[in-house]
Amino acid sequence: MSEFTLTASVRNDLGKGASRRLRRANLEVPAIIYGGEKAPQPISVEKSAFYKAIEDEAFFASVITLDVAGQKETVVVRDLQRHPFKPLVTHADFLRVDATHAITIKVPLHVIGEEQSKAIKEQGGELHVLANEVEVSCLPKDLPDFLEIDITETEIGQILHLSDLKLPAGVTLVELSHGADHDQALVSLTKPKVRGGDEAEGEEGGEESAE
Repeated sequence: MSEFTLTASVRNDLGKGASRRLRRANLEVPAIIYGGEKAPQPISVEKSAFYKAIEDEAFFASVITLDVAGQKETVVVRDLQRHPFKPLVTHADFLRVDATHAITIKVPLHVIGEEQSKAIKEQGGELHVLANEVEVSCLPKDLPDFLEIDITETEIGQILHLSDLKLPAGVTLVELSHGADHDQALVSLTKPKVRGGDEAEGEEGGEESAE
């Protein structure tokens, strides 16, 4: 599990106008911490460190420490609101987590084994990635940065599902907890599309018609 620590300050000047002024100052990002037994706490997060953190996909599947005016809050990212056309985050939502309670969060899915895959290397197959992330449930200490699905031994026509994932200890898949009919497809290997043959037949047919 990756570790991230961000510095924040309590935000007392609230409302849309206050948020706009904060963004125009270009030093902090408006945010809120909520959940648990405490009341929601509006905060502002130091911008440069925050923008650097969100470049790392692990940030969105990690337990984060927020240092709010010297007080530590343990959180996960729940939502980011982004500007409709500028590369800006306009607001961040953080959910408090408790070390003794399981959390539900989406983690990235990484496909491995493409270079060694029988279906691709030997049979010329095409890989189709059907999901880029999966939802897991676990204690904060067991939260993985990502999960891997290995296609090394796959064959043409094979589909790998949630049930094919190897999970770390203490981690469960939310969808599978609803039953076997929720065993979502994650990747498939198919025969490559044949393009040249059909086009050539079409051209020959056209020439015959012209004659």
